[in-house]
Amino acid sequence: MGLSIVGISGSPTSPSRTSVLVGAVADALAERLDGTAELIELGPLLGELGAGPFRGDLGPAAREALEAVESADLIVVGSPAYRATYTGLFKLFFDHVGQYSLQDIPIVLTATGGSDRHALLVEHQMRPLFGFFQALTLPLGIYGNQDEFVDYRIESPELRQRISTTVERIVPLIQLNLTPSQSRELARPAVF
Repeated sequence: MGLSIVGISGSPTSPSRTSVLVGAVADALAERLDGTAELIELGPLLGELGAGPFRGDLGPAAREALEAVESADLIVVGSPAYRATYTGLFKLFFDHVGQYSLQDIPIVLTATGGSDRHALLVEHQMRPLFGFFQALTLPLGIYGNQDEFVDYRIESPELRQRISTTVERIVPLIQLNLTPSQSRELARPAVF
C-alpha cells in the first residue's frame, strides 16, 4: 500500500495559485513514492472552521479534513502570502490540529505571492508553526510568484524545476522511514 500524501491549501479563494502549487507538489510526490495524493482546499471549509472555538463545534467536512491531515504519511502545506504571513484561514485550520498529531510527520512547505518579496514566508512564518507541532519540516520549501502561473497553471520552467528538485531531495528522506520492500519499489527516477 502506498503512502498517503495530503495537500492543504490555505487560500480563501478559488481558483487559487496556491492550490495549483500544493496539488502539483502532492501529485509529483505521490507519483514518485507510489502513493495517493489528496488536496484539501480550506476556502470552502471557512464556515465550518469558524463555527466555534472547539473541534467538536466544527462541521463534518472540517473534521474530516483534520482527520485526513492527522492520519497522513506526508503533508504538503501551502498558503498565499497575506500581510507578510500565511492566511488567517490557514492558521485557523491548524489551530484545530492535535498538538502531537503531526509529530515526526514529514511536511513540505510551499507558498505563493505577488512578488518574490514574500518568499521568506516559508522560512520565517511556516517553519516555526510546524516546529511547534514537532513535525519534520523538510529542508526545501517552494515559493511561486504570480508571474510563474498563467490562468492558474504553472507555466514557469523555473518553478517546475524547483518542484522536481524538491521531490528528488525529499524522496531519500522519506525512504529512510520505509520498510525494505517499500524502498525497493521506489528505486526509480522522478519525472515532473
